[in-house]
Formats: sequence, structure tokens, C-alpha cells
Amino acid sequence: MIGNKSSVWYPYTQHKLQQEPFCVTTAKGAELYLDTGDTLIDAISSWWCMIHGYNHPVINAAIVNQVTTLPHVMLGGLTHKPAQDLATKLINITPKPLQHVFYADSGSVGCEIALKMAMQFWVNQNKPEKHKFLAFNKGYHGDTIGVMAVSNPQDDCPSMHHMFKHVLPQQLFACEPKMGFIATKQCIQKAVDEFFAIIKQHHTHLAAFICEPIMQGAGGFNFYNPDYLSKICDICRDYNVLVIFDEVATGFGRTGPLFATNHITTSPDIMVLGKALTAGYCGHSATLTTTALFDGFYSDSFDHAFMHGPTFMGNPTACRVALTSIELFEQNNYLAKIKDIQTLLQAELLPFKHALVKQCRVLGATGVIEVYDSTTLQGFQDFAKRHGIWARPFDRFLYTTPPYICSSQQLLAITDCLKRWFIDKQ
Repeated sequence: MIGNKSSVWYPYTQHKLQQEPFCVTTAKGAELYLDTGDTLIDAISSWWCMIHGYNHPVINAAIVNQVTTLPHVMLGGLTHKPAQDLATKLINITPKPLQHVFYADSGSVGCEIALKMAMQFWVNQNKPEKHKFLAFNKGYHGDTIGVMAVSNPQDDCPSMHHMFKHVLPQQLFACEPKMGFIATKQCIQKAVDEFFAIIKQHHTHLAAFICEPIMQGAGGFNFYNPDYLSKICDICRDYNVLVIFDEVATGFGRTGPLFATNHITTSPDIMVLGKALTAGYCGHSATLTTTALFDGFYSDSFDHAFMHGPTFMGNPTACRVALTSIELFEQNNYLAKIKDIQTLLQAELLPFKHALVKQCRVLGATGVIEVYDSTTLQGFQDFAKRHGIWARPFDRFLYTTPPYICSSQQLLAITDCLKRWFIDKQ
């Protein structure tokens, strides 16, 4: 049935054109169980966050233990061990210069916090003119006002924000990286020169440069070269522009290493984590900063304090879940699992050719089939359901970002479904 005036207002949905959504009754491992009796392998980890799958017994036990001890308490004027332990853990596993953690309750808010930190840092340094931001075309950093302004402004690629463009603060945009993960020196240098020209012209007004390192997610799964990222970060440092890495989607192994930042030797001034931070069990984010930036707020003047405080920041249950998730990641050698997932996705997707397919690409636990025309993918969601797969393509991109606990058989079922969609059209 088309058309749905449900009491639930669903995201990214035109309700008049929407089919009735599938109703999930329970889930376990990598599988979703519907009220129809169907079982679906989750090919996209519920928007990339369920890295351990569903109903993991260790995480479930940690939640029960924490809820019966201290489910929530405000972090203003109070503190607690889960928040302290998680901060210590995050500092230990992220690049060394990052030494301070500010919590929030979603990736969008975490990125908003990063922007506010960068702006106020320069105000505290008596340089209020440094209030603009530079971002990439086709970038995506969330759906709140500040981060919409530094997200994709183009009309020729997926965008959730074009209807707001006329009211958003005007920021600066560099051309999206076009060289791919593996690139020639000439291609890298050309892109670096273009980026340098923007920084040289506008650095006196730039508070920070923000990007999704190595992989632009909702902008089309655009992978780009680590050397390029390293070089443009150096340019920012040379011109006194802060660097913000939005690792909400790329963090915790999605591009291969623990963080996309680990593809390079330099590190950002601010890093934002979300999504897989809490393994999909609850909303939470962490915005990490260097001591140099933190010291910009450390003052005898209260006006220099960072004035932000989400109600649920540092929620004890969310912190406990995050810490347990990271421990599971380490104890079960997930980096090796991700490498195996990458190898399988490469073997199954990269050789695939079809007249409707523009390109197949794989990085870490992310596999993408890009088509020329988005109408090619209309009807895929129902097709996938008939084949026991839950997937949600968008625009021209059919993709998988599977849970790391998927078996080889489940991964093959996913890739077979993605390819069969095109084969059955022949």
C-alpha cells in the first residue's frame, strides 16, 4: 500500500509516496526478524552503527548492570566513573594530541560542538574575525543548522539540505576529492594546489576546515587518498586554520583501520565520534580536542568557558555501552575481521561489470555499486527483502556496510543480492 499517515513521522520520507515500512519484532546477530515471519540479514548495520550486531549478550549485560546502578545523572557539577573511564579509553586509542573529551548525544550535535569550539577558540584568542568554515563539496556532517551549513551544497549529488540553502550561514567549499583512494602524484598535487589557493586567500577569516577523513559517506561513498588528506592538513596548520575530522561514520573500523585518521600520520585538532561509538544501542557522541585547544578556554574569565551542555551528555549507560563495545572490538581482533570483510567484498564486487553500473568500489567494511541513473535502483528494497536482505540504497548508490560479526555466508548472500538486482534486469 502506498501512502502512510502514520503517527510516526519517518526520516527522509515522503509519506504520501511511502510503502508501509517493515515492522521488526526482534533481532539477533546480523539478522532482523519481521512480524511477517521473514528474516533479513542487515546489510547496512542500521545506518552503519550495529558493528557487533543485535542483542550481543555482553553489551546487554553491561546495560542491565549500569541501569540498576546509575542509569543517568547530569554531568553539570557532577561526574561518574563510566564517563571518566570512557574518556580515558578514547584518549588512549585516538591520536596522541587528542587529550580532552566533550560528550553529547548524537553525531550531528557532536559536529555542532566542534564548530562552536573552533569559533569560540578564536574569539578567546581575540581573533573574532576567524569565524568561517571550509568544507568539501559532497560532505555531510549531520542535519542540525550549523552542520547543514558545512554539508553538501550541490544539486548534482545526494543532498538532504537543498531546501534550506537560502537560510543557512554562508561557508566556503573546496572541490570534493576526485582522485580515489589510490591516486597518482600528479592528481594529488593538482588537488592540493586547488585547496592551497582557497586557504591562502581566506585563511584570515577561517576558524577551521572540517571533513570526513578518507571517505565521504552520504555524499556518495567518495574514497580519497591519504597523502592528499595529510598534505591539506599541513597547509591548514601552516595558515593557522584548525582541522576537524568528522569520524562519526568512518570511526571504529569502517574504512579499515580503527579510525580513518590512522590512514595518515598527522592528526586533527578536533575529532568527532558517534554511530558505532555505542554499537547502535543508544545515541551518544564524543568530541575530542587537543590540550592546545582546551587551554584556549582555560582562563580566570568565565566568558572564556565553553557554553554548551546537552542534557544527556555523558549519560552513564551510554558511556558504559561505549566502553564495553570498544573492549569487545579489541578482544575479538575486529581489525582482522574487517580486513577479511574487505577481502571478500573486493573479490565479489570489484570484478562486477554491468551496463547500468558506473563503478564498484570497496574500502574496509564498505562496499558500493554506483549506477548512472538513480531510477535504476527503484524497487531494490522490496527485491532485497524477497532475497532475505535488508538494504536501503539512496540516489545512485547501492551499498553495504555490514556488521563486523557477519559470517562469510551472510556476506556472500548480501553481495549476491546486490549483483543479482542487475543480472535479473538483463
